[in-house]
Amino acid sequence: MARIVVIGGGLGGSAAAARLAKQGHEVALLEASHRLGGALAPVEQDGYRWDAGPASTLVPAALRDLFRKSGRPIENELGGDLEPLPVIREHRFADRTSVRLPGGSRADQIAAFDELGPGLGEVWARHVDIYDAVWDILRRHYVEAPTTPADRRSLPKELDDLFNIRETLFKRLRHDFRDERLALVAGHVPTAEGHDLRNVPSWVGVSSYLEQTFGAWRVPGGMGRVAELLEARLALREVTVRTGVEVTDVVVRDGRVVAVRTNEGDADADAVVVAVDPRRLPSLATYVERTMPAIPPVVSHLGLRGDVPPLTHEIVFNAEPMIIVRPGVSAPEGGTAWTLHGRGKIAEDMVSALVRHGLDVRDNIVTRVDLTPRDLVEQWRGSPMGVLWQGRGTVRARLGPTTPVAGLYLAGAHGAPGAGVPFVAQSAALVAGLIGPA
Repeated sequence: MARIVVIGGGLGGSAAAARLAKQGHEVALLEASHRLGGALAPVEQDGYRWDAGPASTLVPAALRDLFRKSGRPIENELGGDLEPLPVIREHRFADRTSVRLPGGSRADQIAAFDELGPGLGEVWARHVDIYDAVWDILRRHYVEAPTTPADRRSLPKELDDLFNIRETLFKRLRHDFRDERLALVAGHVPTAEGHDLRNVPSWVGVSSYLEQTFGAWRVPGGMGRVAELLEARLALREVTVRTGVEVTDVVVRDGRVVAVRTNEGDADADAVVVAVDPRRLPSLATYVERTMPAIPPVVSHLGLRGDVPPLTHEIVFNAEPMIIVRPGVSAPEGGTAWTLHGRGKIAEDMVSALVRHGLDVRDNIVTRVDLTPRDLVEQWRGSPMGVLWQGRGTVRARLGPTTPVAGLYLAGAHGAPGAGVPFVAQSAALVAGLIGPA
């Protein structure tokens, strides 16, 4: 049995701790804030509840595998399965046209884009089809395989070729689409995550394939339920959880991690899992000095009353700034909860900006929570958006799941093959697989 310390109580850290404890290790989880969950923990005010971070997930198998491998299946815990979203999101464009993007069906997506114009469905499908082979390569050699920094010097040829592609996603979309609206939809996920498409390798467009193949799924009761269930799972697996503990660094001797340094003293460890931004730890910061974190959006959580338009799915207003409107989790009787995310040049209140798009709820607001990107980074002690794309070299510059320090592993958004719930959950699976059973 190894003594393992996990740093960070977000999805990545909690998932790694639960898996490792199930494998028979003695696990302690240290979290700087006073509650677990990270970006999954909900925001609550005046009886309204909103998801703080992601509101849904792609590739639901990642969550299901996490709960199944650490105890009871998530369906048993929730009292039902994850819920597929018939519409992943609705895109509205400057010319007042719109498209509702269905998930999990190539035929349905073709039909949806054909409503924008004859033949556009097939144009869209041809673009998405190119990512079938891309996903196969990524899944086999990267997402489901623990590619270490040393491995990246001698990758399987097909993965090495993929990582060496000079084509950016911006160029790929301009090549594939004459219609700007389709390019906006195809580039939405990395744009919403804070990336400039001119700095994103074209293979990152695989998110469109994942949406078409797996669809999007929500957790009944919001993503905060996942945080609650994971906290209960940690207790079941007898993980020692300590909140309010500031980790200042790890202690390394002869090239191997031996302890975690905190404001309360050193905690000995045979292995350490870092599930926070590695820049926070001096012993790791030098290894990631060529990378930067992707910055969260501007966020406004709105508590509304009265007659407001029904919001059954996420709506994206493709303009400057880009505003995403999505349903909240719950509200008092007679109320409605919305969340706004803003990207771009935000020179005015997002609620006022929505008026130009025909959505005026200014008089319906009874409570609101406004958060800047800085507020979110300080609250979460890092960015849950992971590593910022700065060109094709970024994939080789980041760490995870291993690090150059023996016994020191990286999980979470900064150690995952991509941002979002499935990749973060998968990062924990990779770490658990590398450490192995007790």
